[in-house]
Order: sequence, then C-alpha cells, then structure tokens
Amino acid sequence: MAPWSGLWGGKAGGDAYRGTPVVVKMENPNWSISEISSPEDDDEDILAAAGRRKGGRSKNAKQIRWVLLLKAHRAAGCLASLASAAVALGGAARRRVAAGRTDAEAGVVAATGESPVVRSRFYAFIKAVLVVSLLLLAVEVAAYLNGWDLADSALALPVIGLESLYASWLRFRAAYVAPGIQFLTDACVVLFLIQSADRFIQCLGCFYIHLKRIKPKPKSPALPDAENPDAGYYPMVLVQIPMCNEKEVYQQSIAAVCSLDWPKSNFLVQVLDDSDDPLTQTLIREEVAKWQQQGARIVYRHRVLRDGYKAGNLKSAMSCSYVKDYEFVAIFDADFQPNPDFLKRTVPHFKDNDELGLVQARWSFVNRDENLLTRLQYINLCFHFEVEQQVNGVFLNFFGFNGTAGVWRIKALEDSGGWMERTTVEDMDIAVRAHLHGWKFIFLNDVECQCELPESYEAYRKQQHRWHSGPMQLFRLCLPDIIKCKIAVWKKANLIFLFFLLRKLILPFYSFTLFCIILPMTMFVPEAELPDWVVCYIPALMSLLNILPSPKSFPFIIPYLLFENTMSVTKFNAMISGLFQLGSAYEWVVTKKSGRSSEGDLISLAPPKELKHQKTGSAPNLDTVAKEQLASKKDAKKKHNRIYKKELALSMLLLTAAARSLLSKQGIHFYFLLFQGISFLLVGLDLIGEQVE
Repeated sequence: MAPWSGLWGGKAGGDAYRGTPVVVKMENPNWSISEISSPEDDDEDILAAAGRRKGGRSKNAKQIRWVLLLKAHRAAGCLASLASAAVALGGAARRRVAAGRTDAEAGVVAATGESPVVRSRFYAFIKAVLVVSLLLLAVEVAAYLNGWDLADSALALPVIGLESLYASWLRFRAAYVAPGIQFLTDACVVLFLIQSADRFIQCLGCFYIHLKRIKPKPKSPALPDAENPDAGYYPMVLVQIPMCNEKEVYQQSIAAVCSLDWPKSNFLVQVLDDSDDPLTQTLIREEVAKWQQQGARIVYRHRVLRDGYKAGNLKSAMSCSYVKDYEFVAIFDADFQPNPDFLKRTVPHFKDNDELGLVQARWSFVNRDENLLTRLQYINLCFHFEVEQQVNGVFLNFFGFNGTAGVWRIKALEDSGGWMERTTVEDMDIAVRAHLHGWKFIFLNDVECQCELPESYEAYRKQQHRWHSGPMQLFRLCLPDIIKCKIAVWKKANLIFLFFLLRKLILPFYSFTLFCIILPMTMFVPEAELPDWVVCYIPALMSLLNILPSPKSFPFIIPYLLFENTMSVTKFNAMISGLFQLGSAYEWVVTKKSGRSSEGDLISLAPPKELKHQKTGSAPNLDTVAKEQLASKKDAKKKHNRIYKKELALSMLLLTAAARSLLSKQGIHFYFLLFQGISFLLVGLDLIGEQVE
C-alpha cells in the first residue's frame, strides 16, 4: 500500500513519528481530554509508515478519532437539548389542558349576547377541514405503504378492491376537487400580490420621505414663551383622559397631563371616568382632588349611564357648557403619558391653517422588550406609524385617527357630527367623517407619546378583534356617505378600495384562507399547485419590509412571520363578524394594563408640595400605593390560562399537512407547515406573552 500523503501525511524517515500535541475540550465542563502522542503509542507502526506534507503540520489517527468524538458529543448534546425542549413543551401542554379553560366559556357568550351556534360556526368549519385532512392522510399513508403509485400508473390499476377505490379517488380528485381549489388559490394569490404591491409602494413612499427629509412644519411657529400667553400662540386647549377601571395607570396618566408645559389658564383637564368599581372611582377622584389642591385646572366626571363605551364617554364630555370656550381638544387614553412639551409641538400646526382638523403623534412603548409578544407587536406598530400613517399623512392628508395622542380642532369634530356610538372604532369613524367634510390631517412622526403594549395573548386577541371587526361595521355604514359626498373621485377610491377593502378586508381574508386552509389542502390535492414563491419568498420579503422601521428587531423576523399568520384566524373571524353584524362585532373589552411606569416616574411627576408632605392629606401616598400594588400582585389569586380551540385545531391541520408533505417530498412546504403548525400550537396553549399561573 502506498504511504499516506497530503493533509494526513506523517514524517518520512528519520526518527520515529512524533505527533502534534492536541487538546480537545467538550461542551460539558466536566469533560476535558488532553492527549500527547508518544513513540510508545499503539499506532506507532502505522504512523511510522505515513508520509508528511512538506511544510505542513503533522496529523495522526488519534486526532481524527477525537475530532469525530467531539462532533458526536456535540450532536448528542443538540439532540438532548431538542428532547428536553420537547419534553418541556409536552409538560406545559399537559398542564394547560389539565388546568386551562377554553375560549368558549358561557360567560363570554353571555357578555356578547351572541348565539352559541353562530359563535361556533367558524370553529366547526375548521374542525371539518381537520377531519377531512386526517382521513386523506390515512388514505395516502395506506397507498404509500402498499406501494401504490401516486402518479399516472395509479389510474391504470386493476378494478379490484381498495386499489380500485384509490384509483377512482385520484380521478375524481383531479377532475372535480383540484379545479375548485386551484381557482381559489389563484384568486388568493392575486389578492396577495395586490396587497404586497400596496405595501411595497408605501415603503417606497416612506423611503422618499426620509430621502427628501420631508417633515410637517407649522406655517407660523409659536414663540417659546409659556409664561406670557400674549407673547406666543397659546389657544385654549381641553385635555381629555377617558378611562374605565384603569386602577393600574390612572396616577401616571393624570400626573403626566397635569405636567404639560402650557399656560395653566389656557387648558383644562377632564378625567372621564367610566369605572364601575367603587374603589377605583374613589382613588381616581382623590387623585384629581390632590392635583386641584396643587393649582391644576382639572375636573372629574363620572357617568351614571355608561352607554356607547368610549365614544359615549367623549360625547358626554363634549356636551359640557364650558367646552364652547375651548378651540382644541387633546385626547389621551389612560395608559398614555405625554411629554411636557406635547402641546407646544402639536398645537402650533393649527395656526393660520384653517383646513387642519387633526394633529396625530406616534406612540412609543415602555414595555416593548417585556416578552416575545410585545416585541412582535412593536414590529407591527412601528411599521404602522413609520410607514402607513406617515405616508398617508404626507401624500393624502388623511389617515385613521389612532384614538389617542392626538389634538382635534373642536370645530372639525362638530362639523363632522361629533362622536357616535355606532361602532367599536369611534376614532376611525370620526376620522372618515371629517375627511368627507374636507378636513386635513397631519401626522408628526417625531412627536412621541409613551404607552404600554398588551402583555398577555388574551388581552392582545381582544384588542385585535375590536380593531378588525369595527372597520367592517364602519364600512357598511359609511359606504353610502362616501359615494354621495362631493370630494374628489380619487379620494373616494382611496377610501373604498385601499383604506377599507384592501387593508381591512382583503388582508385578513387571504392571510387566513391562503396560508391556513388552501396551503394544507394542496398537500392532499397535489393537482392544485401553490408556488414556492407564494409560500416562502414573497412573505419573507414582506416581513423584511415590515421589520425595516425597527431594524433592531431583525432577529425576530421568522417568529414575526409565523405569528402574523397565526393571528390571521382572529383577524379573519373579527372581519367576518363586523361585515355580517354578528354579536361579537359589538364586543368591547378594555385592554388590560399592567402599569409599567416605575415608581420613580410617578414621584418625578408628583407636585413638589406632595413630596414634602407625603404623610398628610387625604390623597393616597405614592410610595404606599406602589407598595400596595406590588403586594396585591403577589397575593393575587391564581388564574387559569385559556386554551384557544381554533388555534389548536389549525395546529393539528397544519401538522397533518406537514406529515402528508413528507410522502410527496414537497420541499419548502414541509418546513413552512411544520413551523407554522408549532406556532399555532404555542398560541393555542397560551404559551406566548404573559404567563398566568
């Protein structure tokens, strides 16, 4: 045998082979192997005959052996980690199933007034698709195990027994099932491409705004002297804080609003409390009294009849006789904390601009890094403000009012008909009506107002249901007014086709239908094809565009893509409810707050006098309140996690389709279905977001 040469060659001639010392360290710190070869090694005879590459480092067989052992150890560690993660997931799933409650409790149905039959119709459809997919998987596995050809030869099988039935099924599938699925697939792909083109154009508009440094500027900037109202533009501003059982955040919002840098004689704060909890009412009333004692112009209002939710609350506040003395109204939800210069950066845009009806600021988030759920929400909302709101504001002078962190001209509100309780999106309703009356909007991307994101999936799900059912209610109500109004045709087209149909109806429709129903079914009906670029490349590109406004979130691009598809079931259900006026379309659940502002933030916003005399007065002490809230969280009763049946059923459907794709070697489809199914499973078991024991 010829001597070894090249990379693994040894020394030729001379002294006995002397190997290179090697130290191999394993991942486990308890394992460390050090080996130095010597002439007495058992492999001396083999190594002595080995050649050596000139100028190279010597290698020996033991080095190869230890490298292979190291790789095997790492592979075993990886498998052990995967097994441990699988066991942990299985244990969490078992605990959820044992202690969780489903999302179809009688209390929820009673609260919405919706028939249980109507409420379960969507879930029944998903279960039916799941059952069909399981039956088809059983048929395909049987065909695979029996060696039946799944292609053309199956059509020529002899007409006997199960083979005959399978051949008949293939003929029926190709002739009658596949054309229908293919037609629906093509329709959804077209809608997908249209919506993707709209998003891409919006991103180009955002890029143009940044390239040209376009920024809304006041026509006549006000002088920065708040001590002398006559020296600048300081009109009368009414500040409203609508809230309902917001015990966690009422202090910080009231403190932030009362600390606004504006002449005290020129603005009034209305705390619009719709709380039905007597203790919360008392706490908020005492907080208002405390600020009144410090000289703040603030009033407390509580409605006896809580009709119309937030819209009814705002409508009631605008009926006060003193409102006629004010020219503008700023609105902040209970968890929003504007910076002291908020009014000085927004109100001046109204000066000498009589057509301007609304100035909207963007949101910033105190808890965007709290958990995976808040990180994914941050990506979505960052794109919404940075791209959608900014582009529409610059090029169209119109966008949907976000319901908070905005300043309205009171004349624009009155001219548009005021607040109406006809939908659950009163902010979008008033924005559309103001646009139809010719009012213009400005979005300030550089003015931020701090708030918090929902930290539990249940709270986020309820919020998204309201945000996607309300626009469909509004579309039904506003369509006749849009058609009849005397605005430009292109503005009507923008409202109908882009603002409502494309972004509020088509987006949730194709997201759910294409990725949760059609894609799994094409695994069982391979005659209906869904191209790889629809499954992988275009969604990846759209996710990349969505994540560009928040580049630090790039590591979450894949979880974001999977989670958005997972949320499509909630958004689709909400869209259908709003479009057909089902009972859940009128469901309004106040988003749960956690009060993420620190105790230091509260103290920094407190009046100086309160800090000096913390032990006096009837108002609650900030330190005491903070400690009581912390203690109440520790002593809180254990709650049950919810189990979301729709998400779990879709998880089983997608995993079943992934198993079917293995038989036909579908490539990228298998990985997408597998990870998307796992994503639905995690959400269905409420393993994302804030964990409730």
